Amino acid sequence: MQNRVLYFTSPGCSVCKVLKPKVKSLVEARYPNLEWREINIAEEREIAAQYSVFTVPVLIIELEGKEYVRLIRAFSLDEVQEKTDRIYSLLFEN
Repeated sequence: MQNRVLYFTSPGCSVCKVLKPKVKSLVEARYPNLEWREINIAEEREIAAQYSVFTVPVLIIELEGKEYVRLIRAFSLDEVQEKTDRIYSLLFEN
């Protein structure tokens, strides 16, 4: 089963560029069991369509292949951490 963070972005998105390194760093530091995957919606249109992503940035957290968290456009690192901590601890810290 896949446990991962999907970060949807596009080349012209300035918010994406500023937010990405911060979110990626948080994920790598706090959630070692989650794989990081960046998806450029301009290049990977099929994947973006499969996930119904029409704007960026979008952050999706999948655990055991199921979507648990979806954050769209205006989200903070605190929000990412709060939502991820809750589900991550249930799955990996028992």
